[in-house]
Formats: sequence, structure tokens, C-alpha cells
Amino acid sequence: MQQIPAVRRRKLGAELRRQRDLAGMTSGEAAHRAGWHQSKVSRIETGRSSARPEDVACLLDIYGVRDRELRDLLATLAGKGHQRGWWHDFRDVLPAEYRDFISLETGACRARTVENSVVPGLLQTPAYARALTRSVLPELDAREVDALVEVRMARQAVLEQDPPLELHALLDEAVLRRLVGGEEVMGAQLRRLAEAAALPRIRLQVLPFAAGGHIGVTGSFVIFSFPLIADLDVVVIDHLTSSLYVDRQDDLRAYSAAFDRLCSHALTYDDSLAFISGISSGNGSGMGSGNS
Repeated sequence: MQQIPAVRRRKLGAELRRQRDLAGMTSGEAAHRAGWHQSKVSRIETGRSSARPEDVACLLDIYGVRDRELRDLLATLAGKGHQRGWWHDFRDVLPAEYRDFISLETGACRARTVENSVVPGLLQTPAYARALTRSVLPELDAREVDALVEVRMARQAVLEQDPPLELHALLDEAVLRRLVGGEEVMGAQLRRLAEAAALPRIRLQVLPFAAGGHIGVTGSFVIFSFPLIADLDVVVIDHLTSSLYVDRQDDLRAYSAAFDRLCSHALTYDDSLAFISGISSGNGSGMGSGNS
């Protein structure tokens, strides 16, 4: 069975539980009608187990759900139409949370990210990714570092797929000035950012130091959006040893509003490109304006 990201399993289970409650059934009654053990319904509703699309369809039939849009949404959450991802070949070096992240990234149509420390993975050069991995995870051996860099580069295929992922990245000035890997590595990385900023599906904006304090300094985050179904949006917040997946509608609205506010504090796209190019060419002052 395809492994569905935990955040989607929880969302699917919560909605199935809600539909069961609306139908006035207990989990035991639902399981009896489906010919299952009660524990299967409980595991699906709590997100502990993945549900196959046919299991979801069976439960929705039992609950009398005829809304085609809702049925399609829940089938998507259960992985309908999805194939085993390439990242599973790296499961010996990738924690489950990272595999979940890649799965979401691969299926998304848009990513809005705020980065206050490092270049987003989708825009990293191999040398930058290697230097960063060695610095952050010094305990890894050469094989493990190579594997993680390979994964980082493979992820970037979403920027060239058809249709490509739409990426809107807000980068704190510190991202551009931190010498990851030294001047040569960072110089090549800045040139890569300048090239990416010119692509139609990629938007980069810089949050200069002159912008002062802003919500972005409290932590980096990514908002993934998915084609056709807005209810699948999810926020990913990275911590040192884990990632937090946020998908409550109130939280999603708060993070979307925060992203929009940060856009208003950032440099315009053209000014951001000039700022990056200025640092790359050795003009350390860049552009000082903090408003678009």
C-alpha cells in the first residue's frame, strides 16, 4: 500500500469520523457494515493506518455521502492516482518526516516559503548542499552525505516538470550573506539564485536587514498548495530534530496572511534580483530600501 504522509492520514481520518458522526453511527456499526474489525475503522480515523481509496469509498457509501467533490477530495487524500515515489529508494537515509515532506512537495502546484537562515533546498547548488549538510550533520559518513545531496538535487525536478511547481520564496538578507562552504561556493550559489529569479515560475524577494523586525525572523516555514483542492494546503515548520505539519484552516489563514505581510516588507522582484546580483559581484551594501 502506498505510504500517505501522516498529515494527510490525519486529515482523512478526521473527515471520515465527521461523516460517521453525521450518519449517526458508531465505529462498531460502521465496521460491521463494511465487514471489518472495529479496530480498522479506529486506526483509519486516528490516522494511525493508511486507508486505500476503495476503503474510503466503502465507508462513504455506508455513510450515505453522495457529494462528488467531497468523495474526490477524500480519494485524493487516500492516494488515489499516486505512484510510489522515487524518494522511497532513499528510505535508509531519509527519516519518515522528510519523505512526507518530499511527497507533499512533489504533489504541490505552489510553494510559498520564508527562509531566514539558508537557501531553499529547491534552489541550492550541489556544492552548497554538500557544505550545508556536512555542517549541520557532522556525524554522517561520506556515503550518507552523498545520498542526501543526491536527494536534494532530485527534488529540484519539480521546477522543470509539466506543469512546474510555482515557487515564491522570501529570503532574509542573512541567507545571502552567510558564507556556507566559503566564498567560492557561496558566489556560485548567489549566481544560481539570480538565474532562478529570472524564471517565470519562480519569484524571489529579499527581506533586507533594513526592513527591521518582522514575523519571518521567528522561524522559517513553507506553505504547500495543491491543484484544484484548497483543503489540502499544509504548512511545514522545521525544527532541529523534527518538522511540524499544520493543516487547520485557522492556522493556514494565519500563515498565509503572515506571508502576504512579509511580501509587503520585502524588496520588489526586480530590486531583489539587483540586490542578489550586487552581493554576488562584491557590492556588500546591496540595496538598502526595505519597502517594495
